[in-house]
Amino acid sequence: MGILLSRAAQWTTASSGTGKLAFTPMNESLLEEILCFVEQFNSQHPQEAEHVFDEPLQWRTTLVASDFKTDYDISNLGVQSSEKDSKGHPLLLLSPPTVYVRSFSQLSKLVNLADKKLDEIRACLEENRDPLVKILGTGFAKVLEREDDTDALLLEDKGKDERLDSEVKVMLFHLLQNIDKQLLNKLLEKISEQVRLDPTAVKTEVELLKQFCSKGENRLLKSVQYTSDYEFLNGCRAPLWRQVHGEMFYLVIEPYDTEKLYITCSNAGVFLNGMGQESGYERTSEVFKDLLTLLKNSLHNFAENINKQVQLKTGSYNYHQHVKTSFLYKTPGRALPVELFSESSSESEEEEEQAERRPESNTDLPAEYWQIQKLVKYLKGGDPTATVLTLCAMMDFNLMQEACQLAIRDVGGLEVLINLLDTDEVKCKIGSLKILRKISHNVQIRQTIVDIGGLQSIVKILDSPVKDLKALAAETIANVARFHRARRIVRQYAGIKKLVKLLDCVTNFTNLTANQKKDIDVARCGALALWSCSKSTKNKEAIRKAEGIPLLGRLLKSPHENMLIPVVGTLQECASEERYRIAIQTEGMIKDLVKNLSSDSDELQMHCASAIFKCAEDKQTRDLVRKYRGLQPLVSLLEKADNEQLLAAATGAIWKCSISMENVAKFQEYKALEILVGLLTDQPEEVLVNVVGALGEFAQIPANKATIRKCGGIKPLVNLLTGTNQALLVNVTKAVGACATDKDNMAIIDQLDGVRLVWSLLKNPNADVQSGAAWALCPCIENAKDAGEMVRSLVGGLELIVNLLNTTNNEVLASICASIAKIAKDKENLAVLTDHGVVPLLAKLTNTSDDRLRRYLAEAIGHCCIWGSNRSSFGDAGAVAPLVHYLKSKDSAVHQSTAMALYQLSKDPSNCITMHERGVVKPLIHIMGSNDEMLQEAAAGCVRNIRLLAMANRKARLFQ
Repeated sequence: MGILLSRAAQWTTASSGTGKLAFTPMNESLLEEILCFVEQFNSQHPQEAEHVFDEPLQWRTTLVASDFKTDYDISNLGVQSSEKDSKGHPLLLLSPPTVYVRSFSQLSKLVNLADKKLDEIRACLEENRDPLVKILGTGFAKVLEREDDTDALLLEDKGKDERLDSEVKVMLFHLLQNIDKQLLNKLLEKISEQVRLDPTAVKTEVELLKQFCSKGENRLLKSVQYTSDYEFLNGCRAPLWRQVHGEMFYLVIEPYDTEKLYITCSNAGVFLNGMGQESGYERTSEVFKDLLTLLKNSLHNFAENINKQVQLKTGSYNYHQHVKTSFLYKTPGRALPVELFSESSSESEEEEEQAERRPESNTDLPAEYWQIQKLVKYLKGGDPTATVLTLCAMMDFNLMQEACQLAIRDVGGLEVLINLLDTDEVKCKIGSLKILRKISHNVQIRQTIVDIGGLQSIVKILDSPVKDLKALAAETIANVARFHRARRIVRQYAGIKKLVKLLDCVTNFTNLTANQKKDIDVARCGALALWSCSKSTKNKEAIRKAEGIPLLGRLLKSPHENMLIPVVGTLQECASEERYRIAIQTEGMIKDLVKNLSSDSDELQMHCASAIFKCAEDKQTRDLVRKYRGLQPLVSLLEKADNEQLLAAATGAIWKCSISMENVAKFQEYKALEILVGLLTDQPEEVLVNVVGALGEFAQIPANKATIRKCGGIKPLVNLLTGTNQALLVNVTKAVGACATDKDNMAIIDQLDGVRLVWSLLKNPNADVQSGAAWALCPCIENAKDAGEMVRSLVGGLELIVNLLNTTNNEVLASICASIAKIAKDKENLAVLTDHGVVPLLAKLTNTSDDRLRRYLAEAIGHCCIWGSNRSSFGDAGAVAPLVHYLKSKDSAVHQSTAMALYQLSKDPSNCITMHERGVVKPLIHIMGSNDEMLQEAAAGCVRNIRLLAMANRKARLFQ
């Protein structure tokens, strides 16, 4: 918060004095993030929250005494907390209107009491301009201001302030340091939409200047160097907190005849800075448009010789033209990678603002470029008739050609075309939109349209009564809204609601009048625009709230392919949301999606399969696909292996549909399994993830395991265990585990060293991969020919298994416990597990309420009891009492494994006493009435052991 307030926050006056935080979007975002941090601090960091500040934070508050309830002493003079520091000062003191706060715990409580929370945070920060000094003390706060903070400095400070708990203080210091960096990064994401960085242009000019650093007598420069070797993803090298101010690079240029020049390259231009002196980043010269101009103004010898040197080095090459290409045609850039600002998974696939490639000289431009520029000049000054004629003349050119598109933009034609949309001349509007519709296929053009505010004007036209205008506007929006910023603008200006209204047209698609055909075309264009907009999560919700789902469902019955593609495209994009999946099912759209799987259009088939892929997570949807005979068309799509997108969608739909065993039986009839096995090689990862996922489901049926083996599927599955794609590894481990339940398959897996590969995946940082690998090991160990020796041959394998019991992920813990239960069947391996400390780690987990974990944990404990004094050790570690509580679970599988574990534990007298004290006998007697013989025997054996101990004690007393 200290660095952020001084470097990024915007104040109404200089940073010293009595300035106020300006009411700007950046400050509002900053305050919201700090508020969230303070509100959650008490629950997320309870120990640090109790730390008492060096000095209290104080400010004028809007709270009054009546706002405070329990835990506070309220009097006529004010309010004070019952909690006090070591000197007796209350940790919160309200002396209206000033409040004094001495800990994060009280700060969090106070903020939660306030109605206007942001106002409280604002007042606190305005009146405590350097809160870190008050919270941590001067020594710690100074370290936070350093670029190279070190623990050595923290430890040095530790000895200076004996009043504070040094460990907590250091942890609090790191928390504040981390939140500073996180908030700065979040602000940069927002700022990145406003600043106009163009690192590519600067790097181009730097490379050109390096050509003048030769070793001969005629050299002009000794060296041109960046001050930092690290380049961020956005191409800049300046520190993140300096990028906030639009700065991109810092250069050190050493001329041949004078001192070094320290230069800042920013989005506003280039200038000399004070890095060579004490003034650091501060500007020490005027701002120049490029490096060449700065050098000419700063270096007399350079200015005299540069033109001659350029001519000698490059002949007719025009330095200024090259720099113009980089600087004058720059487009808005982003300060951070787009995935940090994404609203949905599909955002990462979008084309965001990109650097532009331009021809190096005017001679590379075609004649059309200059002809169009002349027409744009006529467009600027003509009357309505001349404007329409000029627009018609422009449309005679190939506007899909990049040179023609950029010609319009470079001469200011986009602004003219956008201005025409605000006129009352319908023909001018139509002509303008027809041109915008075509040229907006260009990435740079659509970004410029957004930059100049043109998208708002296009959205406004959606309200026009002229159908041609609405259709053209919607199509243009479909092109422009292919990146996040544009999609957000459409939503913010009510464009989603307007586009949804366009979908409302006739439901009978036969015998249409001319007017009805126009309505349908408007609806088609509206669907195209919604398809582009639906890549944003917030827009999906906006479409749903505007009641777009039923209208899309109606259009799904259209016989026209050009209508169906954008409609299904929108539906499959939105199907990533659960509400949409339910609506698609309840609105009866599955039948139409299945019907269109048999279309002649690969694109339509792909979108339909993709929609089914996403919707088939639900069992009812899977049943509907089978009911409407959609399984066979999905299998037939596998024949189109040359179309990767279609193949990925089809295999995805088959995977999800095969979760239902009824569907697997149908797929077997259509020979889907054999085709899927054939797709295990030479396919992109997107397809492999789905193919392997489907095989994992198919392998749940015993006969299919043999089919996979006979078709040669085991070897490619094992080979995929060496990959890095996390989703693929999750599916591969499940498929290998399912196949390993067949002993013939297991022999092949063992021969291919598959068990070692699966075991190595336990080291993977992804929890899903870890749990998948552990579950796969269970059948591998159970069905291996010499499982005990196989496990022992894996160096460090047992220690790795035991160490994973320290994880916090319940699914990983359950799978590891299941693996331990299998491993512990071999006494030698159980001895090694015991030596690695498996008993106390298992006992530590027994207080869980997760029934899945309980089941496999109890099973692992039961099998581990067999070795040495483990039974007694479990009792000493407090594992017995929680296990008794497991018998209250409603899961019969938990009862079975718990009864087995209790039976083994009951062979130790001390454990019997604990069980009896916890009331185990009554539930065990009830379990003895179960139909499961193993469960009956385990429960009866446990009761018998308890009874025998009781009888022995009774006899001992009688013969005393």
